[in-house]
Amino acid sequence: MNPADLKPLPLFSTLSKHELERVARWTDEVDVSAGKHLVDQGAFAYEFFVIIEGEAEVRRDGDHVADLGPGDFFGEIALVEADRRTASVVAKSPMRVVVMLGRDFREMEDELPQVADRIKAAIEERRPK
Repeated sequence: MNPADLKPLPLFSTLSKHELERVARWTDEVDVSAGKHLVDQGAFAYEFFVIIEGEAEVRRDGDHVADLGPGDFFGEIALVEADRRTASVVAKSPMRVVVMLGRDFREMEDELPQVADRIKAAIEERRPK
């Protein structure tokens, strides 16, 4: 993954060049076709995603919950909490996404705790009140 592709994403925008290079080694860029199920509610979590281009729909129990676009991320709740997916996410258009596996996320938590803290803060914001 090219570190320059991460810099415009809000999740990574404040990272130094060195930090971006490190995160880039833990991630892959993937092209996704419209209609592709990126995560399915109830499935075990192995990765999380950050959208570079395109749009996705979030569904919980079959109901539309939200739309996601460039800069948004998903899949982190189940990954961080070692639980099953809390919602399904389906590509509404062709997409480019950054994918990080769970083992790499845990390594990032150790080496770049400020990024992990940002993700954990987002989890708290998304948690039902």
